[in-house]
Amino acid sequence: MNKSMQQLKQGCKDALVFPEEVLNWIAKENLWNIWVPKAFGGLEMPLSEGLKKLQSLARLDGSLGWTVTLCSGANYFIGNLQPEVAEEIFAQSTVFGGSGGMFGTAEKEGDSYRLNGTWRYATGAPYLTHFTLNAIIVENGVGLKNEDGIAKFMSFVVPASEVTIIKDWNTMGLKATATHSFEVNDVRVDKRYSFVYNQFYQPQNIFKIHFSLFADLTLWLNYIGMAEHYLAEAQPKETKRLVDLRQAIAEANKRLYAYAIEIESRTERSANFSAEYIETVHNVAASSVKQLSAAILGLHPFLGINASREDSTLNQIFRDYFTATQHHIFTKENE
Repeated sequence: MNKSMQQLKQGCKDALVFPEEVLNWIAKENLWNIWVPKAFGGLEMPLSEGLKKLQSLARLDGSLGWTVTLCSGANYFIGNLQPEVAEEIFAQSTVFGGSGGMFGTAEKEGDSYRLNGTWRYATGAPYLTHFTLNAIIVENGVGLKNEDGIAKFMSFVVPASEVTIIKDWNTMGLKATATHSFEVNDVRVDKRYSFVYNQFYQPQNIFKIHFSLFADLTLWLNYIGMAEHYLAEAQPKETKRLVDLRQAIAEANKRLYAYAIEIESRTERSANFSAEYIETVHNVAASSVKQLSAAILGLHPFLGINASREDSTLNQIFRDYFTATQHHIFTKENE
């Protein structure tokens, strides 16, 4: 690892927030914009290339990989925005982030919506220029429903200046992700700043991928990257348990990138992803993460007191990894 990467790694180590040099490096490398089209100043990476880049960050530091993954994943919503709105917002340095939870309401008022609510778990909250959120649509005091009876909702982009951050992220790991809650009180947003998942206005193949698949693959790689970092720190002690972790990582990488290549191929032909295919990928990813977790837990008690020292890199990786496992995406009871 070269000197600049060592300095970057040291700047991330157990930081409560990323120092300026880390944030400047992310901006310089244009990592918030991995998926953003070149026409809007982004890197416009193909799926496999972007996944490899994000995995390399997770391998370097858990908080770094997680934050860039989630925020670049939010910037991916540029594809859902009407082109003139995307051009307006991305005319300057832009970092999206927010919550996928349904924790607030959007009261329809003509061509605008009045937003109210408190949303949890906005990764990178202090670093964001705009917050994204989901809100239940209310009209004349009544919550609207879709034909299937489920509450109707839309997603919105709100400038950070209109948002109050609630500093409640107090976890054992992924500290610098600063995944705080946020509150929006009586903020009026024009309908132009709303969007719908899986409705895209940009032509790049990356935007033809169903968002559930995109989310699964981009989070999956973080667990693999952190497990790779853990494996490297656990060396050179060779035990069967270490071999088990190595095999789980190899299998996870094989499956992740096989799916990535297959999905890229499918987007070349069409944008059709069946519910069965989406569920299959999700279940494989969830199973893979469970295997990685079991392998790490099987190895950790045999790595000596260093594995329990709060100032050790090995311990930080352990804390980061198992904080990440609390994300809802791979923790459903039926999996």
